[in-house]
Amino acid sequence: MDVMPLLLLVAGSAAVAAAARRGPVPAPLLLVAVGLAVSYVPGVPDYELDPEVVLPLLLPPLLYTSATDSSYLDLRAQLRPVALLSVGYVLFATVVVGWAAYVIIPGMPLTAALVLGAVVAPPDAVAATAVARRVGLPSRITTILQGESLLNDATAITAYKVALAAAVGAGATWAGGIREFLFAAVGGVGIGLVLMAPLHWLRTHLREPLIQNTLSLLIPFVAYGVAEQLHASGVLAVVVVALYLGHRAWEVDFATRLQEEAVWKMVAFILESAVFALIGLQLPVVLKGLGHYAGAEAIWYAVVLFLVVVLARFAWVYPATFLPRLSARVREREEDPTWRGAMVIAWAGMRGVVSLAIAFSIPAAVKGGGAFPQRNLILFLTFTTVIGTLVLQGLTLPPLIRLLKFPGRDRQAETLAEANAQAQASRAAETRLEELLSDERNALPPPLADRLRTVLERRRNAVWERLGQVNPVTGESVDDTYRRLSREMISSEREVFVRLRDHRYIDDEMLRALLRRLDLEEAAAYREAG
Repeated sequence: MDVMPLLLLVAGSAAVAAAARRGPVPAPLLLVAVGLAVSYVPGVPDYELDPEVVLPLLLPPLLYTSATDSSYLDLRAQLRPVALLSVGYVLFATVVVGWAAYVIIPGMPLTAALVLGAVVAPPDAVAATAVARRVGLPSRITTILQGESLLNDATAITAYKVALAAAVGAGATWAGGIREFLFAAVGGVGIGLVLMAPLHWLRTHLREPLIQNTLSLLIPFVAYGVAEQLHASGVLAVVVVALYLGHRAWEVDFATRLQEEAVWKMVAFILESAVFALIGLQLPVVLKGLGHYAGAEAIWYAVVLFLVVVLARFAWVYPATFLPRLSARVREREEDPTWRGAMVIAWAGMRGVVSLAIAFSIPAAVKGGGAFPQRNLILFLTFTTVIGTLVLQGLTLPPLIRLLKFPGRDRQAETLAEANAQAQASRAAETRLEELLSDERNALPPPLADRLRTVLERRRNAVWERLGQVNPVTGESVDDTYRRLSREMISSEREVFVRLRDHRYIDDEMLRALLRRLDLEEAAAYREAG
């Protein structure tokens, strides 16, 4: 097995993503553009998406890290709009896009057209969250988009399986399709519910952070694999488990949390970068099999279906946003939506690698030995839809949000809420500390007891001190000044430790231990100030 193409893909995509952080173009778009350009460089191998790799190996960890970073409570509060998008919209888009393809493409059977509709129906989890993080959307809109992107793949994959069964002559019926959809959904959620508590128990009872984080890396694959083995939705199983573990993450040892956060940030960065680069690299593979459709005819189909995909989302989002407001119960339980919020949700419909992976999984032949009708054209239309939505909507979403002038986050109010929460926690900690010190079994020398009180007091006051304070000379916030001074002090200590190691006064093992203490001190100083 030649690993060089894989190494080049990971290294190249990581370098491009790192460069994107310093420029105005979002990383997903730059990665796709570079992938498109590199795909025609002589000597670059074909990176054909293998659905047997993308779906079971890339999708679970991407879903897991996105779900653990989501808020279960916020998602529960927005369950109705999330369900309307992740289930209702995906089925609506499958039918509308499928019917449009059936009408405009001569000779395409309705079943094959519905396969295409299911393939391009789900907005991509990675694309949605990447753009949402970049532009700083209001929390309610971000929650709805994240919730949709976590769950819609399950709907699309199930709809695809039903349409594919009909297209290849497997005797699928509407009743059978509904049964399969319900079984996949209920089964996926059920398996997630069954797995989440034992997995959490195992995480909290393993004492070694390295072992705990090894388990953390395996969890999404375990949940996905078990569900798929039982013909349920692996996507839903992963999401349910991840939401539960993220909600209960505070029960895990602090060392595990610190290590896990770093590990998953690295995993998500590498996978997201590689995924978007892979999208661009698919162009030669897709065009190679297009055959007699290459030319103006295929481009015409691509433009029409792209417009249908974009307009279908508007046709669903606005009624789904405002018609439920006719119910008094909905008006009482949910805050009023705005046309601006609906506009952003409707425009944030970028497609991604999941659509391409599903398209590449379409079999070449149907029952009886014939070729799958217009498979290569379906691949091309999927590719153009993905690229079109990523480029057009991805590039215009940030300026659209700025144009709509969403109210910014109230940093002062957030800091005040944080300070109040810290004050309550500090009072509880102070009471507990005095209880413990009153027990002779916990006797400490006065300097050490005072040190505990000082640390507690510093934590309590740190947030209040940040309210509205700016250095009049440098223009720095108190946060920035605190971090800068802390780093300068710690940097001086590091230099001394290294010099002592170089003069053989201490060995490397002791140096590593001392540097780790300083690293933890610097991390603590950063968090206290921020």
